[in-house]
Formats: sequence, structure tokens, C-alpha cells
Amino acid sequence: MGKIIALANQKGGVGKTTTTINLAASLAALEKKVLVVDADPQANASSGLGIDIRNVELSIYECIVNGEDATKAIAKTEIEGLEIIPSHIDLVGAEIEMLNLDEREQILKQLLTPLKNAYDFILIDCSPSLGLITVNSLTAADSVIIPVQCEYFALEGISKLLNTIKIIKSKLNPGLEIEGFLLTMYDSRLRLANQIYEEVKRHFRELVFTTVIYRNIKLSEAPSYGQPVLLYDAESKGAVNHMQLAKELIEKNK
Repeated sequence: MGKIIALANQKGGVGKTTTTINLAASLAALEKKVLVVDADPQANASSGLGIDIRNVELSIYECIVNGEDATKAIAKTEIEGLEIIPSHIDLVGAEIEMLNLDEREQILKQLLTPLKNAYDFILIDCSPSLGLITVNSLTAADSVIIPVQCEYFALEGISKLLNTIKIIKSKLNPGLEIEGFLLTMYDSRLRLANQIYEEVKRHFRELVFTTVIYRNIKLSEAPSYGQPVLLYDAESKGAVNHMQLAKELIEKNK
């Protein structure tokens, strides 16, 4: 039985999509079967895994709004064992269209639960908001990874996200756990980055992943080539960090 993990933080630019793509690729390289669900209208996880988003015929949007079979929306990627349900800009309007649907917070859960047996991990890339699609993602998930950027306003907004998780736990998904806080864009030369690291560690203790994702130019370049960093430059710091993260996640879930 696979595990569904949402990657969420309503603050944009914290490395959610980068983490989703590269963690998924690293898990697949470690011989896990992985499905990425791109639940962000920007569709960056889709293009970052080599999907031509202009030519996607069936996306997560059609599955959510029109009830299309999710298995038909699954696309293969360059990496063996890694598949994706792509996103589409139409997803922007899905929240309005979902308002009339029954059990609208549970739609994604109903789509993904039947797929759990086919994968070891299903990673949901959430959009940078706490709207209905993100609520759906957190309702469908078994746990949530929260990427935290090592910059000044990093902890701002986390309390809002934690509050949302608390509400979802009490009303929609009692089993939802925090898989861990992941520190991203870390630069050990900066005193501020080290202060943020200490602060997050002090606040959340064992909930913080041991692995830290360092700021890395190859990691930033890889998506423009439609590749995870593992294919773009397997020796880079970014590739090594995500491989460590994948191993830590597997170890945690043994």
C-alpha cells in the first residue's frame, strides 16, 4: 500500500515544486514506484518532468471537475518507475466549478485512493495557496512535507498552514500527519540561514528532516531542460541532497 504525501506551504517560492520533482526522481532511482500529482495550475512539476503542457489532453483538472478516470491521465516520464498526472492552467477555475459538487473536499481523495496499491509513494505538488485544491490535497494525503526556505520571512505563514492542517485533521482527515519540515535554499555562509535553521530545529525538533537542501545552481537550471537534477547533473549538490532526502524518507517509512 503506497503512501500519499502532499508538499504544501502557502508561501510561494519555497521550493515545493523543486522538491517534489527531485524527491520523486530520487525515490524512483532507488527503485520505488512513484506518482507525482501536479495540483498546481502553474503546472511547473509537469513541465519540470518533461511533459509538454500545451499538448496535455487529460489532466488533473478533467479528473476533478469532469470525473475522468485518473488512471487515464497518468503520463510516463524519462525516469523508469516515475509517472505523473499533469496539471493545466484550467485548474485555476476548478475551485469555482467545484463549489457545486458533493463532498467537494474529498474529490482528490476519491481519485487517488484506488491508485495507492500501484505505487510506493504518491507525491502531490500543492499550489501556493490554502484554497479548495490544497484542502483536497491535504484531505487525500497521509502526511505532509512542509518546505521552509532559509530566509527572513520563512516562519511567517507556517502558523497559518499548521492551523489549516489542524482544521483538516479535526474535520476531514483525522489520520493526517506532518512527515517533516524540510529546509530548502540553504546557504551555510549566511548567518541568517543558520539562525533560521536553528529556529526551525528548536520549534519543531524531530519533525525537521536531517537532510537540508542547499542552494544550488544546477537545481535551478534543471527544470528549464524538463529534467530532474538527477538526469541533468547527478554529481551536483542538489542531486546529492535529494538522494539523501529520499533515503531518509524511505528509512522513516520502513
